[in-house]
Amino acid sequence: MLYTVAHGVIPPLARAVWRPEVEGLHHVPATGPVIVASNHLSFFDSVVIPVVVPRKVVFLAKSDYFTGTGVKGTLTRAWFEGLGMLPVDRDDTKAAIASLDTALEVLRRGEAFGIYPEGTRSRDGRLYRGRTGVAHLALTAGCPVVPVGLQGTEDIQPVGSSRPRLGKVDVTVRFGEPITVAGEYDGVPSGRARRDLTDRIMGAIAGLTGQEAAGVYNERPAPSA
Repeated sequence: MLYTVAHGVIPPLARAVWRPEVEGLHHVPATGPVIVASNHLSFFDSVVIPVVVPRKVVFLAKSDYFTGTGVKGTLTRAWFEGLGMLPVDRDDTKAAIASLDTALEVLRRGEAFGIYPEGTRSRDGRLYRGRTGVAHLALTAGCPVVPVGLQGTEDIQPVGSSRPRLGKVDVTVRFGEPITVAGEYDGVPSGRARRDLTDRIMGAIAGLTGQEAAGVYNERPAPSA
């Protein structure tokens, strides 16, 4: 109910404020399980994609956003739940496994799941090597992966900023052709299949964004003392 109400209000408002340019939206299937795999430049990426896609796209968000108290906490929780996001404890050592299980539940319900194969935001604008969790999901669920290339979202909410900028920002959201997996990796060792599929996905994302390849994994910055 909350998602239905919020999705009728938030996307039109957000599109009016930031006016993102959207390309290739027809590549996103209208129904059925699908993984939406994107590069990651800003916290706001998880808002922009659900705003421009007509169907619900579920992203994971850190659990802190769902546990606040008072008016601010209630509004924050309503905002994230209204966008279809689900909480995950990123500081839990078992969080990675739990998040994959949650994603598979979403896909088994026939919904769309959004993921950033880089794992965390790029702080220098380069495209980092993809982690194979995205391929594990696709191969386990047997669903297609739609690559997404985002440009300009870092200007809506730069890294370190606590709130988005208002007004027109040059943001482009490009959706590429779905990458199918059904029957393509039969007999291929699982580790090799996950690596190959992940590299295919990242190659498609690179083609949509034109980002320089970092060639290494991106690591979360260490917490300040």
